[in-house]
Order: sequence, then C-alpha cells, then structure tokens
Amino acid sequence: MDHLDFSFIVLSFSSLFALLNPIGIAPIILSLTENYNLDEYKKLIRKSTFFACIILLIFAVMGKIIFSFYAITIHAFKIAGGILFLRIGLNMLEAKVSRTKSTPKESEEAESNTDIALSPIGIPLIAGPGAITSVMILSAQTVSFNQKIVFYLNIIISLFITFIILTLAKKLTKKLGTVGLRIIERIMGMILMVVAIQFIIDGVGTTIEIYASEILK
Repeated sequence: MDHLDFSFIVLSFSSLFALLNPIGIAPIILSLTENYNLDEYKKLIRKSTFFACIILLIFAVMGKIIFSFYAITIHAFKIAGGILFLRIGLNMLEAKVSRTKSTPKESEEAESNTDIALSPIGIPLIAGPGAITSVMILSAQTVSFNQKIVFYLNIIISLFITFIILTLAKKLTKKLGTVGLRIIERIMGMILMVVAIQFIIDGVGTTIEIYASEILK
C-alpha cells in the first residue's frame, strides 16, 4: 500500500474548507433565500452543494490535463493561486465578502432568478475561483492512486460539512451571533493566508531552482 502523507491530507482539507468558507457565505445565502420555507431552503442547499462538489471533482480530475494543454507549470499556478488565496484570506480576516465569491451585480440578479441553486450559490459562492484553483493545484501534487482517492474524499467531506453548516445556518446565526461567526471566519482566514504564503514560497523557490540549474548548465 502506498504511503499516505498525513501533512498533505491536513493541508488539502484545511485549505479547501477555508476557501469554501461556509461560515462567511452563510449570511449571503440566507439573504438570498429569505422567502424560502425550511423545506425549500434545505432542498436548495442540497442541490447547490452537490453541484459544487461535482464541479470541484471535475477540476481535480482534469487539473493535470489543463496544465499540460496550456503548458502551465504547477509552480507558476502555485504562485498565482497563492496570491489569490492571500487576497481571499485577507478579506476573511477583515470579515469581508471576497469579490471573487460574489459581486453586487450577481447578488442583485439572483434576487430575480428562479433557480439560484446553480448560480450564484453553487458557483461562485460555494465553488468559487479560489476553491477551483486549490483543487487543481493540490490534485497535481498527488503522486499515488491512494493519495488521489484520499484527496477526492477530502473534497466530498469538505462539501458535506459545508452542506451541514449551511443547512443549520439559521440556527447557527442565532446561537453564535454575528460576533461568533466573524471570529470563526477570521480564524479560517488566518489559516488560509498561511497556506497562501507557503504556496508562494514553494512556487517561487522551485522556479528559482529550475532557472538557476538551467543557467549553470
């Protein structure tokens, strides 16, 4: 059996869950669904998280294919992804909604949309650019079959927890209050910023090593 890297399992789950940010997007989703009864709301969240899960799994499976097709190195993508994660993490630290998640225009259009499960809730609120970038980078780092399976399970587990949190969003909002939700969001934002900086360091470091070895040849 292939050796499983526990640190990779923790990194992939924590970074992806922080990017999904169910605590942070809950107030937006609640405002978009204020006219829904409880059964309609649960059905909407179930449909949204399932759709987001399918999208993330597709990008996780096709990550290496996309890199090869566009001749993109994983190191360059790590640097770009790290910068994106840094911006999202900073917004979470300041308890702001990142514009990579949703723009005012999208929220306004959603109010008149009869089916908001796929857009804007499924994409980009749950499966936003940050989460998609994350699964592509992390999937490209998997080297064994067992690692891939564990990573795909991490995606499913992260979305399942997101589904639970969003389903209980109204109760959580009442129990934790705005302050409690913001504290949790800021903690997740700090974790995401640390992951972002590590991605940038890894990407820049490896790129410098590659170019240095080419020059010294």
